[in-house]
Amino acid sequence: MLDPLDLVEVYETSDLTPGERPVLVHALRGFVDAGQAGTLATGALLSGLENEVVARIDADQLVDYRDRRPRMTFRSDRFDAVAMPEILLHAVRDERGAPFLLLTGPEPDLQWERFAAAVRLLAERFDVRMAVGLHGIPWASPHTRPVGLSPHASDRSLIAGRPRWIGEVEVPGHVGALLEQRFGQAGVPSVGFTAHVPHYLAQAEFPPAAVALLDALAETADLALPTADLQAAGATVLEEVDRQVAADEDTRTAVTAMERTYDAVLAGRALEGPGLATPSLPDDEMPDGEELAADLEAYLRGLDESGDDRDRPWAPDPGPAVGAPDPTADRADDGTSDDGDGGDPAPRT
Repeated sequence: MLDPLDLVEVYETSDLTPGERPVLVHALRGFVDAGQAGTLATGALLSGLENEVVARIDADQLVDYRDRRPRMTFRSDRFDAVAMPEILLHAVRDERGAPFLLLTGPEPDLQWERFAAAVRLLAERFDVRMAVGLHGIPWASPHTRPVGLSPHASDRSLIAGRPRWIGEVEVPGHVGALLEQRFGQAGVPSVGFTAHVPHYLAQAEFPPAAVALLDALAETADLALPTADLQAAGATVLEEVDRQVAADEDTRTAVTAMERTYDAVLAGRALEGPGLATPSLPDDEMPDGEELAADLEAYLRGLDESGDDRDRPWAPDPGPAVGAPDPTADRADDGTSDDGDGGDPAPRT
C-alpha cells in the first residue's frame, strides 16, 4: 500500500480543542444515495451549522474521471470553468456548540484500503470517539408510512433497541461499509444507518429519509442537529406524491397493496415471500409485557390526537414498483439510484 499520509492535507484550525473527542460522520456519494438521503442530510448540516474545512483528501488519486466526468462550463468560445470533485473533512459545531467531524465528497473508485487508512489517521489526529455512516437505499415501502432504518454497528450495544431487518446477505461493497468495518477493527466504535427510501421515489429528492438519518445520528452521537427545513420540504414532497398517486388508479392500487403488507407485518401476522420477515430484537433487548402495553397505549393516544399513523415503525414489502420521480410512470425497481456518481446497485433486501 502507498503511504496513506500522502493523500492527506491538514489545515490549521482553532475550532477543535484537545479533549473534545468529536464524532466522525461520513456520507460519501457514489454507492446508492436513494432519495439523495445522505446528500440532503450533509447539505443540511453544512448550511445550518457553523463549520470549517480542516483537511482535504486528494481526490485526484482516487476518482476515475472517465466514469464520473467532472462538469465543465462552456461559454460561447471557451471552456470557462470546471467543478473538480473534492473529499473534505469539515469541523462542525451542533446547535449546542458540541463539535463533530463531517467527511463529504465522492466515494473513491480506487485505493479503498489506502483511503480507509488515511481516514483512520485523521480520526486519530482529531481523537475521534465514534464514527457514524449515513446513506439511503431503495426499499419496497409506501411513502405513507415512516421512513425505516437499517442500523448496523461494530458492536450491537451501539444500536441496542433498534430492530434487525434482514439476516445474512451478500451485497455490493462500498467505502462507507469498509470504513465502518475498519474503524471497528481498530477499536473505534462504528455505527451506520441506512434509510429505507420508497423505491418509486429513489431517484427523486426525498427529505423524510434525510430527517430519519439526522434523527438517528442525533440520538446516537448526542448531537443537536437542524431538521426543520428538511421537515418542511418533506411535507411538501409528500403532498405532491399524494396528489400524483391519487390521480392514477394503478399507482393508487400499488401503494395501497404496500400499505396492507406494511400493516400486516407490523401486526405480526404470518406472511410468505421474500423480504417479509418481521423485524426483531435480540432476546436480551425484548421489552416485557408491561412495556409493550404502555407503548401501545401511548401509540393509540397519539393516533387519536393526530389522526394519522406517520409515527409508526414500518416493515419491508415486496410490492410492485411504480415510477420515480413521477409515481404514475412505469419504471421497475432495479435496485439502483442515479445520483450522478455511478456506483454499484443496491441489494434488494
